Amino acid sequence: MKAESLEDLIRSAGNPIDYLRNSQAGVFTFPVVPAEFTSWRNEQRGWRETVALADQSYHMGNLSVKGPDAFRLLNSLGVNSFGKFAPGKAKQFVVCNYEGYFIGDVVLFFTGECELLLVGRAPAMNWVQYHGTTGGYDVQFERRDRSPLQSGGATIVRDYYRYQIQGPNAPQLFERLNGGPVPEIKFFCFGKINIGAYRADALRHSMSGVPGLEIWGPYAEGREVLATIIEAGKKVGLRLIGARAYATAGVEAGWIPAPVPAVYTGERMKPYREWLPAQGYESNNSVGGSFASQNIEDYYVTPYELGYGHFIKFDHDFIGSAALQSLAKQPHRKKVTFVWNAEDVATIIVSGFVPGSEPFKFLDFPIPNYAASMYDRIMMGDKVVGFSMFATYTYNERAVISIGIVDPEIQNGDVLNLVWGEENGGTRKPTVEPHRQKGVRVKVASAPFAGDARENRADAWLLRHS
Repeated sequence: MKAESLEDLIRSAGNPIDYLRNSQAGVFTFPVVPAEFTSWRNEQRGWRETVALADQSYHMGNLSVKGPDAFRLLNSLGVNSFGKFAPGKAKQFVVCNYEGYFIGDVVLFFTGECELLLVGRAPAMNWVQYHGTTGGYDVQFERRDRSPLQSGGATIVRDYYRYQIQGPNAPQLFERLNGGPVPEIKFFCFGKINIGAYRADALRHSMSGVPGLEIWGPYAEGREVLATIIEAGKKVGLRLIGARAYATAGVEAGWIPAPVPAVYTGERMKPYREWLPAQGYESNNSVGGSFASQNIEDYYVTPYELGYGHFIKFDHDFIGSAALQSLAKQPHRKKVTFVWNAEDVATIIVSGFVPGSEPFKFLDFPIPNYAASMYDRIMMGDKVVGFSMFATYTYNERAVISIGIVDPEIQNGDVLNLVWGEENGGTRKPTVEPHRQKGVRVKVASAPFAGDARENRADAWLLRHS
């Protein structure tokens, strides 16, 4: 019998983590945008040294929520406070299951009275849409998922173009585009900016430490808007960011993109699993890494562990609030950066050039990850003290770094051991070749790792706009 829902898949697979660790879906890749415009090394330098533009039009989904109950629906699901939320503002919207474990996060835009827009990955949008359609709310949804990797020759059309512009020279570029000083837009609020002859919406935020803008408008205008930006950017060192470099920016900025969504267990979650399709994100997510537990709940994380504790406000009732109130009184694992030992990285690479011996797991550059959700064991002696959850090589730091979580007693500067590669020669994922595991020394550092992002992003807007 063909599986129609996530619950059907779990029932037939027996153990959901075995299914996900052997998923044939591969890694999360970015559609439409070229892999590189110049080289990913020089493109990484753009957001640190000059100014960088990333085309976000294709890889994120959009879910519009309209109607008299739109605000009430989102307020009942998000851990965030909605007390001061109003049209013209945005926030990083975080949702949990009934036990307080993380399902997903998106950027939520308050676009108008009784109208909000979610932009990002599918898990949070699915959770919102499920409750909106089954919970008796007076809302309407309009949804466009991310663009397909293979269009089959069809023309790709989106509702909006969406460009992220960041870097120390970004203010100069905006002034050139606007034809004069840009009106002040407060952090995580949005307003308007001129792009030559066009008028664009603009969200103020930062990925590089210097306040940048994410601009968007009707997709039909996107090509001419981009050409206008490129022309204006010639005098300020604008660099276009391809898919390979773009995927690395979040690690420098301290964002964990794809923890396993906590939807695969629990009787209260069963109706949701029966609603989720067998072809959806949760059914085709791939899990990789050296951490191998038979209990999928060992892969669940809380918002506290992801660094979202300051978002959680108990001034409203939301799904998971009682559980999170209880968890708030307990010690939490914390988000950190792991800086990989260069000699150990070199040993992994060299092993691929030794005929007749099985190499260590291939380390791809700039993104070594080989599953959508990575869980590599972080060891202190024989004890697992955390996970490495997304790795990248950054030319800006001349290092492989990864973002993840560790036990609360671990301190910055501690040297731990990351186990690279999977057990027993590897799982059946198509991205995994026969290999050996290798221990990699890693030094614990702050997250965000980049100094400008750590000093200007984490304290400047994350705390002020939770």
